[in-house]
Amino acid sequence: MTVLESVMLANAVSQGAFNSDIREFLTGVTAKGYRPGSDGSSVITLPELLGAGPGGIGGNYSAGLDLQSVLKSNIQDNGAKMLMQLIAIPIAFRVGAKLLKKPRAQANRLLRQASLGVKV
Repeated sequence: MTVLESVMLANAVSQGAFNSDIREFLTGVTAKGYRPGSDGSSVITLPELLGAGPGGIGGNYSAGLDLQSVLKSNIQDNGAKMLMQLIAIPIAFRVGAKLLKKPRAQANRLLRQASLGVKV
């Protein structure tokens, strides 16, 4: 599994469960800047869970909601898309690797002949 594939899978899970992309989830930075907990109940970030922002530890939610209910709602809303991404991304990488196997081998052979210790 490549780094890019891992990041894409992590992003799919982050969008599905936390309603934020992986960068926003990890950093708490949105298009409006660093504002964890002030972006609505359905958007959850790691800084928000760790206590940064107005909600304290665990996050800031609308009246009557808690982390569990927000996660459940996010997964109900985004679960099908997340599941499709979790299935399609590895398949696409496997197909891509098979389609690019011969061109990569040729490129590696040329690089090896040029005495460049680099692999594609």
